[in-house]
Amino acid sequence: MNRDSRSLRIAFMGTPDFAVPALQNLIDNPRYDVVCVYTQPPRPKGRGQQVQLSPVHECAQEHGIRVLTPRNFKHQTDIQAFKALNLDVAIVAAYGLILPKDILEAPRYGCLNIHASILPRWRGAAPIQRAILAGDTQTGVTIMQMDQGLDTGPMIRVRRVPIRAQTTAASLHDELSAIGSAMIEDVLDDLADKKGVDLTVQPNEGVTYAHRLEKEEGRVDWTCPAEEIDCRIRALNPWPGTWCLAAGGARLKILEAGLTDEKTDKKPGTILDGGLIACGEKTTLRLSTVQPENKKAMDAVSALNGGYLKVGDRLQ
Repeated sequence: MNRDSRSLRIAFMGTPDFAVPALQNLIDNPRYDVVCVYTQPPRPKGRGQQVQLSPVHECAQEHGIRVLTPRNFKHQTDIQAFKALNLDVAIVAAYGLILPKDILEAPRYGCLNIHASILPRWRGAAPIQRAILAGDTQTGVTIMQMDQGLDTGPMIRVRRVPIRAQTTAASLHDELSAIGSAMIEDVLDDLADKKGVDLTVQPNEGVTYAHRLEKEEGRVDWTCPAEEIDCRIRALNPWPGTWCLAAGGARLKILEAGLTDEKTDKKPGTILDGGLIACGEKTTLRLSTVQPENKKAMDAVSALNGGYLKVGDRLQ
């Protein structure tokens, strides 16, 4: 591909699927010269514990782009190698490593981050899931100039999107990934055209932190109101997923559910007719798709007909 004479020298720093659309867009655009990709080192994954490249690593490799995988930036050799790239800008998207001051200040325009929330709300590692868990009605993407704090740098662009009743972490992930990849191109176009960018300092009010998800968060507490449980099911889809214990102690994964207006005086966790489950504050939740232990996923009616769920039993 012939590069524009005004092309920006870029290093891309990212790791998971969320970052791939942005990298692909930069590679495809002749105005950008992606000279190097930084990503986290290959790690063993899955039941077989086979060593796998990150999604960003695979994308870069497919396009013949040089890939570097330092475990951190504590060594001067890694810092000097980064400085030697003579970059105009570094684009960071869910990289997962802390960048020291020497790295942040090395590129001509610094390091720009694609962050999946409306800052300063949900700084940190899991902004998509935490927004849904909290019952937020909107979230978005912020393009920010990185500083040494945790997602504390000045904002360049913000785009808001609604969180709908059926939004899951998986669907919101894909939506925000696509939005972020388009937004960063707009910012880079301004830099390439020498227009500069406007920086807005983040407000001190409204700061929240999106702590990393833990597997233990997936267990459903049926004493919570149905709305909270519904948010948990959607927020933890696909990982770590939500589950509870059926009668007899077998694990039951809750894959999909929905809110209802029906009220009940039954104890929380009680299985009612039609796949309804009694929840806290007399609310109910309708199970849509479940997966009994060692079985395939099935709709709630099939689970009832197959004896995996029984009206009157209590989920724990």
